[in-house]
Amino acid sequence: LGYQLQQALENEFRRRRLKKSVATVITQTLVHRHDPAFAKPSKPIGEFYTREQAEERIRAEQWTMAEDAGRGWRRMVASPRPVRIIEAEVVRHLVRDGYVVVAAGGGGIPVTADDNGILSGVPAVIDKDLASAVLAHQIGADLLVISTAVPKVCLNFGKPDQRALDVITLDEAKRFIGEGHFAPGSMLPKI
Repeated sequence: LGYQLQQALENEFRRRRLKKSVATVITQTLVHRHDPAFAKPSKPIGEFYTREQAEERIRAEQWTMAEDAGRGWRRMVASPRPVRIIEAEVVRHLVRDGYVVVAAGGGGIPVTADDNGILSGVPAVIDKDLASAVLAHQIGADLLVISTAVPKVCLNFGKPDQRALDVITLDEAKRFIGEGHFAPGSMLPKI
């Protein structure tokens, strides 16, 4: 995906005769190895399996599997909170030098660190919005834009009394979160 974004941006810059370069950085997202999410895998990944195939994967691979909306069985992995983007300093330097940087794609590659700081990949899915916020904070970004496929954030989404929001304060956002207006795997991380 980084390649596709990089190429699309570079082609648009060429069309507009802008002298900008794009760099895509494969990023590792550090998570705590004892994050409680590892005890409750909740994110489906990969292909669909029949019940029998899923039972075999559970036996052979010790995977957590779950039925996914009537479409079949899928592997479930944890979605721990991102702590730090390992390559943040690289991203900061590239941005400082004028590059447009594509980073933290898909939330980054989840990793944990042992007591000596040695990194290892873990089977997990990192929320891309939270990872982007962590990276923005680490590099001191002035602005973070999270693109969505909806025109506006709404209260009571999908209900007869749905109300679109144009601008909200931090206090209002906290209140709306407390009232349960935003779905955990969807709009909540963006808010």
